Amino acid sequence: MASQQREQSEFEKQYLDDAVRIAITNNTIDPDLYPRYNVKRGLRNADGTGVLVGLTSIGDVHGYIMVDDEKVPDKGRLRYRGIEIEEIVNGYQNENRFGFNEVIYLLLFGVLPSAKQLDHFGGMLDSCRELPEGFTENMILKAPSPDIMNKLARSVLASYSYDGNPDDIGVKNVLRQCIELISRFPTMVAYGYQAKSHYYDNKSLYIHKPQPGLTSAQNFLHMIRADSSYTELEAKMLDLSLVLHAEHGGGNNSAFALHVVSSTDTDTYSAIAAAVGSLKGVKHGGANIKVADMMDFIRESLTDWKDEDEIRGLLQKILKKEVFDRKGLIYGIGHAVYTVSDPRAVMLREKAAELAAAKNREDEYRLYQAVERLAPSVLLGVKESGKVVATNVDFYSGFVYDMLNIPRDLYTPIFSVSRIAGWSAHRIQEIVSGGKIIRPAYKSISERRPYTPLAQRETKLTQFYSV
Repeated sequence: MASQQREQSEFEKQYLDDAVRIAITNNTIDPDLYPRYNVKRGLRNADGTGVLVGLTSIGDVHGYIMVDDEKVPDKGRLRYRGIEIEEIVNGYQNENRFGFNEVIYLLLFGVLPSAKQLDHFGGMLDSCRELPEGFTENMILKAPSPDIMNKLARSVLASYSYDGNPDDIGVKNVLRQCIELISRFPTMVAYGYQAKSHYYDNKSLYIHKPQPGLTSAQNFLHMIRADSSYTELEAKMLDLSLVLHAEHGGGNNSAFALHVVSSTDTDTYSAIAAAVGSLKGVKHGGANIKVADMMDFIRESLTDWKDEDEIRGLLQKILKKEVFDRKGLIYGIGHAVYTVSDPRAVMLREKAAELAAAKNREDEYRLYQAVERLAPSVLLGVKESGKVVATNVDFYSGFVYDMLNIPRDLYTPIFSVSRIAGWSAHRIQEIVSGGKIIRPAYKSISERRPYTPLAQRETKLTQFYSV
């Protein structure tokens, strides 16, 4: 069933090669022009801080303080609706509960639920987990995708056609749509994975229905595994990951994309699909896969995992673009906001140690710790930068998923299963408090030139497109 790409003719190949060269030439902007016009590239100030473009009460990300207009590193902090993430995690774990449903409720409504409210909300999520009749066969199995994030985006957009009231952007209707999507994301992702695994990887197809009374983490493990089995430790580890990834302030790329698209008064499905597309990128949600690939390379390249001098030397080669993907990056180290620490990484590291002990993978865990410990000093030496960097959540999340025996194809989709909670909260907040379409300015640097009649233009492709 997997589609095959059409063979290109020699003419097409030559045409495209020429077109690519011209497209690059005529779309390259001199980097010196950005500071000349005071352009905030990436909506970031020259000191790396984000340009203030909005207000939110949903999530708060803190990684530095400003003193006399200087950015001073500080301990990382993450709050959901004003509550420290550590307090949330410790709160439900001390009561031996799963926490994701509680976090969803907190993000959507701004308050912690009572026991009765949490139970009722869990029942509401349960009632929405199954996909609409015919959806699995027609929207997922008949059009499988080699990339599950693309399949998820398509499934979100297809949900529009199964909604009897898709365009109503009143809060009541949007809240209903968001709760349905939050409930169904684990199912959409699991079934998208099963379709990919069957039609592209020639494995058996397993479609397990979501089970009432199970949490998102439990249902997800139930649906992706042939025998539907999982341990309590595995389910609670995945639940913690969902809690830690659920929200990260309005300034992260996917949440901002959600705000931008929502500000046009479009439908919920279009807005959420845009966020999914953003999260797919390796500079955002796809970063955990890059960490996993990098650590594979490090494990295979080292002769002694305990030799810190050898580890340091290999990290230096990675930074100098001599080995691995030659991008000069140590993935999972550093963050746009966090400096001294990423609170999510701190908590995930602690639980990863527990899981590594249970899975007999403590040697690998110690290697991760060594890379984490050595990377900042290696960065300082090679890049000659005084920037304070710490491990971010992506560094350990891929290792955790691998220990949970979750295929790498699912790392970023799991992120979306979690982040749909934050996106939904931001969608509602933009509808209630936004009001204006988001439209930043771009300055044109093109000089005026006359229109050339068709008969007077050169026919050679390079001349035809050349400015």
